[in-house]
Amino acid sequence: MKHHILVVEDEAIIRSSLKRLLERNGYRVSEAGSVREAADNFRLPEFDLVITDLRLPGEHGTALIELSKPAPVLIMTSFGTLKSAVDAMKQGAVDYISKPFDHDEMLLSVSRILREQQLTTENVALKQTVTVPDSGIIGSSPSMQELFRRISKVAPMSSTVLVRGESGTGKELVARALHQQSPRRDNALISVNCAAIPESLIEAELFGYEKGAFTGANTQRKGLVEAADGGTLFLDEIGELPLEAQARMLRLLQEKEVRRLGATQTRSVDVRLVAATHRNLKQLAAEGRFREDLYYRLNVVELTLPPLRERGADIIEIANFLLTKTCERLNVKPLSFHSATLAAMMAYKWPGNVRELENAIERAVILAEDSEITPDLLAIDVDVPVLDETDHLPPVMQAQAEVAVSDVADPPAGMSLEDYFQSFVLAHQEQMSETELARKLGISRKSLWERRQRLGIPRRRSTNSPDGDI
Repeated sequence: MKHHILVVEDEAIIRSSLKRLLERNGYRVSEAGSVREAADNFRLPEFDLVITDLRLPGEHGTALIELSKPAPVLIMTSFGTLKSAVDAMKQGAVDYISKPFDHDEMLLSVSRILREQQLTTENVALKQTVTVPDSGIIGSSPSMQELFRRISKVAPMSSTVLVRGESGTGKELVARALHQQSPRRDNALISVNCAAIPESLIEAELFGYEKGAFTGANTQRKGLVEAADGGTLFLDEIGELPLEAQARMLRLLQEKEVRRLGATQTRSVDVRLVAATHRNLKQLAAEGRFREDLYYRLNVVELTLPPLRERGADIIEIANFLLTKTCERLNVKPLSFHSATLAAMMAYKWPGNVRELENAIERAVILAEDSEITPDLLAIDVDVPVLDETDHLPPVMQAQAEVAVSDVADPPAGMSLEDYFQSFVLAHQEQMSETELARKLGISRKSLWERRQRLGIPRRRSTNSPDGDI
């Protein structure tokens, strides 16, 4: 069935010319001269695409963006200001094209938009619990399930994607998942950390250079953008990209072409761009430190990774996965987490997110002396929560946490927790090491030491103590 396109243009000559162009290329076309005429005469959401001039009598063409949902809207503007185009994309236009437009450019834009819209429409209903195969992303929390659904919906398209999230949340894993589920999966995924390349070299690395382009350019070199031709280019920390390189990146997105440093000719490339940042690009744009037009070109689809502290029991699921993986990698016998460690991991805020958790687990595996990992081995500054603070744990983990807390008898009636702590330590420190005392009390060794200092409880000094003096 032919795609049905609505052309809204107040100049009859341009409207008729565009209609003939589209009809010659197999599209069914309706036309209107204003927003009001279009809204009164047609059911706008039923069109496959709406192409509208920005400046129309009465209301601006951007009014059709809301009226036509979910149909995509392509804006035409002859008033050439970049601000007009950016404002249109802010309001939800799928793209813009400048007048007078080239016929081939118009047909390519229309074909691309319709193809992506069709892929979205035909995307099959996803299962209630979604996973992303072979991506390394783990999570059963509602926020992660929603992210998986969006990845599955966006991946088959060629649209640019902006991945946002704190450092260490796994933004590169999202880029990998988008690539693996796309038609580009058999081609290259090129990952670039924009913050790791010196500003003076970033353009040469990304776009390549010709021999003699600058001092030291003794040979011709293809850039990373060209290396990703046919595949996906992942730009991590794109907020660190210098303004000069941003201008080149904007041209890549607009024209699908790249020019090496020192070259006189451009080269066409077919690259799907996935960018990531932990910074607020919109704020950077307002401060003049990031191009606003590039921001809106990047932000076609935005995927947000939640911080680890907001993912509930995902923390334990990820920790168990990382523990198994780390033991295998370090050739260590299988280990498990002590129940107090599970509670400690749930209570900690993990400012470094999954990367911090992975490093803490590797440290614990290296230092572990028995089959269980205790809280002190993770080196995180947190007290294990008391029983009624573990309600958010899954049932099995709640039971484990209960065992940890039940190892210590309840304080006698009328005794404060601090008095009980003092009496427990004084009564058992002759028979227990500091590690064992901390484990029985459900706290870290660091917390045990701090409470000793606060309450003035001297530590038993013994040359036979396995822990030694603090």
